[in-house]
Amino acid sequence: MAEYETTRTDAAGRPVVDRTVVRDEPVYVERRRGGMGWLVALLIIVALVVAAFAFGLIDIGQTSKGSLPDVKVETSGGSLPKFDVNTADVNVGTKKTTVEVPTVDVTPAKDAPNKTN
Repeated sequence: MAEYETTRTDAAGRPVVDRTVVRDEPVYVERRRGGMGWLVALLIIVALVVAAFAFGLIDIGQTSKGSLPDVKVETSGGSLPKFDVNTADVNVGTKKTTVEVPTVDVTPAKDAPNKTN
């Protein structure tokens, strides 16, 4: 650790001694982020606006009807692209066939206890 002194004069001409202490150990700075504060404030504002509409504190009435502007579109020339597409022929049909399904016979063991619920 080291200590430094500096002397200066103030506005009245009096000497002022400043002492500075320098430590050899690292300094850790913890920064906090207020990430959720703005979100909570926004939710409160939205809730207040919704409540104002719900309790009739804000009433919006339409005073005149709106209309869309008249738009004139003139086009000339141009053409759609042409494509030559070859696809495979797919024939869907049915046919009758016989499929053998295996059977499973289960014979319980003679030494197993008979459980009845």
